[in-house]
Amino acid sequence: MTTPDDSQLVFDKDGVRLTVEDAVATVTLTNPAKRNAQSPALWRALTEAGRSLPGSVRIVVLRGEGKSFSAGLDRQAFTPEGFDGEPSFLDMARGSDADLDAVIAEYQEAFTWWRRSDLVSIAAVQGHAIGAGFQLALACDLRVVAEDVQFAMRETSLGLVPDLTGTHPLVSLVGYARALEICATGRFVHAEEAERIGLANIAVPVDELDAAVRDLSAALLAAPRDAVVETKALLQGAAGRSYEDQRTAERAAQARRLRDLAGLGD
Repeated sequence: MTTPDDSQLVFDKDGVRLTVEDAVATVTLTNPAKRNAQSPALWRALTEAGRSLPGSVRIVVLRGEGKSFSAGLDRQAFTPEGFDGEPSFLDMARGSDADLDAVIAEYQEAFTWWRRSDLVSIAAVQGHAIGAGFQLALACDLRVVAEDVQFAMRETSLGLVPDLTGTHPLVSLVGYARALEICATGRFVHAEEAERIGLANIAVPVDELDAAVRDLSAALLAAPRDAVVETKALLQGAAGRSYEDQRTAERAAQARRLRDLAGLGD
């Protein structure tokens, strides 16, 4: 494992590596031999990555090593043995509703911090992004995809439901009817369609993925941090507000910005 000379390695464990270079953090899935299949240990490492970010970080890039972003949940979870030191999913199913709910809530924490108001997160997605991999890409604010990307939500096909926070952003991005069709059929969504329906912000050739993410990160960093934070909060809350309430929120946010620019902030 190597990191760029100007990047600081924060940690590297359980299939997740976190590095920081100035205002940009990179979270890398590091098990390409298994197409970055996911496990409870990986989810705990992703949660730790969110908690370990220095306060200077403004952009978080999520990427996967190898030809696939993430092929989804490691099927070992459904075997009687499960993972070493972990209860199998079959054993979990025999527990109480409260215990099962608590375990799933813990897993979901790996997918929730990417939309923090003080960060902008970018998923750089190539190859397969299946099931939990699709949901991890959806956890980010923005998605830059390679032309070989293959999104699919396969949980329903396996008799399950998407439960790693992906349903809300999927509906927000593509609408209820399209989200239902994608989830219920489990079909692949490729780069051209992903960009057309709003799943992807940008689609580029495979060999241009890293450069496109760098360019987008630089553009996001060009604006003052506080203005980006306020704008993100406005946009995140817009769907839950009426038109008039959104106007009020805009005025309040702009008043804060003007006072700060005038040196009159708290």
